[in-house]
Amino acid sequence: MSVSKSVSPTEQESASGEKECLIWDRQHETMARPELEKLQLKRLQSVVTRCYNKVPFYRQKMDACGVRPQDIESLADVSKLPFTTKHDLRDNYPFNMFAEPMENIIRLHASSGTTGKPVVVGYNRNDLDTWVELMARTYTSAGVTKVDIVHNSFGYGLFTGGMGFHYGAERVGATIVPVSGGLTKKQVMLWQDFGATVLTSTPSYACVLAEQVEESGLKPATDLKLRIALFGAEPCTPQMKADVEKKLNVEVYDTYGLTEMMGPGVGIECPYHDGLHIAEDHFLIEIVDPETGEVLPPGSQGEMVLTTLTKEAFPVLRFRTRDRTLINQEPCACGRTLARLQKIAGRTDDMLIIKGVNVFPSQIESVILSIPQLEPQYVIVVDRGSNHMDDFEILVECSEKVHNEGEEAMETTRLRLVAEMHQVLGLNARIKVVAPKTLSRSEGKAKRVIDLRDMNQ
Repeated sequence: MSVSKSVSPTEQESASGEKECLIWDRQHETMARPELEKLQLKRLQSVVTRCYNKVPFYRQKMDACGVRPQDIESLADVSKLPFTTKHDLRDNYPFNMFAEPMENIIRLHASSGTTGKPVVVGYNRNDLDTWVELMARTYTSAGVTKVDIVHNSFGYGLFTGGMGFHYGAERVGATIVPVSGGLTKKQVMLWQDFGATVLTSTPSYACVLAEQVEESGLKPATDLKLRIALFGAEPCTPQMKADVEKKLNVEVYDTYGLTEMMGPGVGIECPYHDGLHIAEDHFLIEIVDPETGEVLPPGSQGEMVLTTLTKEAFPVLRFRTRDRTLINQEPCACGRTLARLQKIAGRTDDMLIIKGVNVFPSQIESVILSIPQLEPQYVIVVDRGSNHMDDFEILVECSEKVHNEGEEAMETTRLRLVAEMHQVLGLNARIKVVAPKTLSRSEGKAKRVIDLRDMNQ
C-alpha cells in the first residue's frame, strides 16, 4: 500500500470563518463525498479479500454467512459481513487474527488485558507509515507545527498512546519530549525549562499536572509557553476540558482511537470543536442498533461499528466499538469533509473506563468471590472528584465470622482485597468492608454499578 503525499503542516490555509485551520492531507481530508465513497469501496473490497484469503477466522465467519469477497459491490454491502467483537479478538490471542506472517510484523502493541488475555495488534511497515500519517493529521488539526515542542505524558510500552503520539509529532517536525507518566513535579519543571508548547496526555492526568502548577505558584499565562493540549485514552467531559483550559491557559483538543483499529489517530477535533473528524479514507463507519445489529440511517444515534480499510497486518471487519454516538456528515467550516463523531453518549456494554483503564464488574466480582472472608454482596461507585479525576469506590460485605471477630479482622480483610484488586485491575480503588446485610438487596437484577460521572458533569 502506498501512502499519499501530504502537504506540509506549516502550509496554513484559511477556512471559512475567522479561524485559521491547518490541513495535513488536503487530498483526502477535503475530498468530495462521492469521490471519498468511491475510494472507500475500492479499499473495502481489497480488505475483505485480504481477510477472506489470509485470516481463517474471517473465512469461516464469511462462509457461515454465505458471503464471498465478490459479493461486496457497494458500501451498503458491508452489512452482509459478520461483526467482530472484542471477545473474537481475545479468543484468537495472540496472532491468529494476523493477515501477515510474523516475519513481516515489525511491531506489536496490546490492550491492557484487564479481563484476561489482551488484544494484540500487529503492524507491518506500511501499517506504521499509515499510523504515523494519521497522527500527523491529528497534530495538524490541532494547529501543531514544526515550531512546537510536544511534551508527551502518555505512557510508553504496549499501550498505543505513547508511541502513537510520539511518532506523529516527529512526522510534523515538532520537537518531542518523551516523558511518559509520573514524576509530576519534574514534568512541570520540564515545561518551564524546555519551553513546551503542546501537552499530550489523558485528561485526568492533565488535571493532576494543573494542580501541580497551582501548588508551584506558577502562572501559566506568563510562566509557561503551553498553548495546546491533546487528550485521549479516556472520556473528557466539557467541564473537565474547560477546567484544564482555564488552569493551564491552553486550548484542548479531544481525540478518538482504539487499539483494535490502530491506536490513537482515528478521530480528532479541529479548531471549530464541533465533533471529532474521523479518517474515513482509512475507517468505514456504520451506526447500528445495539440490540439488533441493524444498520441505522444517517443522523441516527446508535452503536458505532468500524472497519479498517487500509490495515494490512491486522485488518478488522465491522468491529463493534460499543460506543453510542451519532455521525454528522455535513462539511465542516474548517474545510474538512470527513464525517464528525459527535459526543459519545455512553457504551452499550457494562465496561467502565476508569482513569483510562477498562474495568469490568465481573473482574471485581471474581476477586471478591476468591476471598472466603467476604460475601458476594458489593456495590461499585464511580464519580468524579473536585479535581475531575475518577473516584472509584467498592463497598463489599464481610462474613458474619469476620464481623464478629472485630475491626482488626475487617481491616485485615480489606487490605487483602485492596492488594488483590490492584493486581487484577492495575489501579487503586477505595475499598470499604462493611457489616453483613448492610447493602441493599434487589429481588430482580442486582444493580452493582453506580456511575455518577454523567450525572455530575
